[in-house]
Amino acid sequence: MKYLIIYAHPKTASFNHAIMETISEELKRSNKDFEVRDLYKIHFNPVLSEEDLAAIQDGAVPQDIKTEQDHVRSADTLIFIFPIWWSSMPAMLKGYIDRVFSLKFAYDITADGVIGLLKGKKAFIVSTTGASKEDYDKRGAFKMMNQSMDMAIFQLSGMEVVGHKYFSSVPNVSDQDRKQMLEELRLSVRDKVL
Repeated sequence: MKYLIIYAHPKTASFNHAIMETISEELKRSNKDFEVRDLYKIHFNPVLSEEDLAAIQDGAVPQDIKTEQDHVRSADTLIFIFPIWWSSMPAMLKGYIDRVFSLKFAYDITADGVIGLLKGKKAFIVSTTGASKEDYDKRGAFKMMNQSMDMAIFQLSGMEVVGHKYFSSVPNVSDQDRKQMLEELRLSVRDKVL
């Protein structure tokens, strides 16, 4: 089984980076085959251009998109790590989804509707928020994000979402709280991913 970590945070000293390192440690500890696609580090271009759309529609997928599709294609489990900005994923990751999870690769449209083409793959998502859990619960934000991301992107593409772990109030909690969050993450990875 092969794992692909898709990581989207511009700051290497972030809690998201600590999440990525923690998951990587768990995969290494379990002797799992995995790789990390750090979208900022590889300077992924998140802009879906008119030329990209035309090429994809003609079946001539641009090389940078094809490279990422090959990584996705070879993985059994995809692990997405990103902060929540404006109740969604960062533009970098949304652009990755727009370009890489394209028609005829991640989904197709038939007379019966949309069908997911990434069946058999699993997705595990880890997100951080600046706002509190109580604030997100009060606004129904977690439910909305689960619908707009987990269901409308990953499940629509045919993947089984095995979990979406949210860590709230990250900038405002103590280092001890963050360490406890990482231990909680280790248990989730062992339970839902490995």
